[in-house]
Amino acid sequence: MRHKNKYITLVGFKNLSGPQVFDIGTIIKLAKEPKNKYDTEAIYIEVRHVGKAAYVANSVYTVVKGTMSGGRLYDKFDEETFAEIRFMKDDVIIAKLLSDNKINQLKKDPESDIFYLMGE
Repeated sequence: MRHKNKYITLVGFKNLSGPQVFDIGTIIKLAKEPKNKYDTEAIYIEVRHVGKAAYVANSVYTVVKGTMSGGRLYDKFDEETFAEIRFMKDDVIIAKLLSDNKINQLKKDPESDIFYLMGE
């Protein structure tokens, strides 16, 4: 998967999980949620041991400048893709989308959260 802008903003974690489930370096799964009644381009975030923990920001009020909105990302992957938490400050969490090469590299590590997140 190739992305010109490789960063996304996470929102909704206060209501779903709280920020404490995220750390720098946490691998997360992004999955489409087309039946979301508020946003037909909703992409939710799943974290190992927690499940659904946040969403990709999709509003001009919540997308941090320089990151990709959920709407821009939605058509760039099939059902799911992966990212890594890179920045956390106060109420802002930013993740970097993982390339196919990085995902394949993580699959080689039996300790990686990617196994759980892929449902294997």
